[in-house]
Amino acid sequence: MPAGLNIWDSLYRLVLWLLFVAAVVAVVLWYVPVIRRNEALRREIYEVDKRIEKERETSRQLDAKLKSLNDPKTIERLARERLSYAKPGEVIFHFEPPQTGR
Repeated sequence: MPAGLNIWDSLYRLVLWLLFVAAVVAVVLWYVPVIRRNEALRREIYEVDKRIEKERETSRQLDAKLKSLNDPKTIERLARERLSYAKPGEVIFHFEPPQTGR
């Protein structure tokens, strides 16, 4: 086998290898922005899920308050506390909060 043919064979394999490496690098560079966008969207989904859970908890609390307002005893208690309502013959005492010393 002539020596020149062996060099061309080696060069051919080297070129094929370099083309393969270039193709892999091109694919990686092509998909890096897609991967970063995917990560950003996943973070955004996580944040939105946290907000949704927080709003669900707020909704549960408001539903519980709404259900409690259907109870006549709760309405009476709130009227007595907030509006200073009293039944006939009752005396209401209001206490001032303690003054902070200077």
